[in-house]
Amino acid sequence: MPKITYVEHNGTEHEVEVPIGTSIMQGAVNHLVPGIEGDCGGLCACGTCHVYIPGEWVSKCGEPDELEQGMLEFAFDVDDSSRLSCQIKVSDDMEGLRIRMPPRQY
Repeated sequence: MPKITYVEHNGTEHEVEVPIGTSIMQGAVNHLVPGIEGDCGGLCACGTCHVYIPGEWVSKCGEPDELEQGMLEFAFDVDDSSRLSCQIKVSDDMEGLRIRMPPRQY
């Protein structure tokens, strides 16, 4: 299982093992990582799992589709590295991924 580090806005880090095929959002929820809510359960319907993906990881995480881009319009503090973590499935090549979380999810 790849280890992913979730970095809260205040700098607190949570390194967890996330099973391959699980969403980054579900990995955070399963390990009670604060800062990723996932209110819709991963259906790309709420935007409460907004994260920032570092540029060097974009190719491994993929690009947001039209639905995800639309949902990001409702999130706070969106920038070019913003993604909804429910839409990113963990793969073998994500070992060491470090994602940052925004200061708020609503």
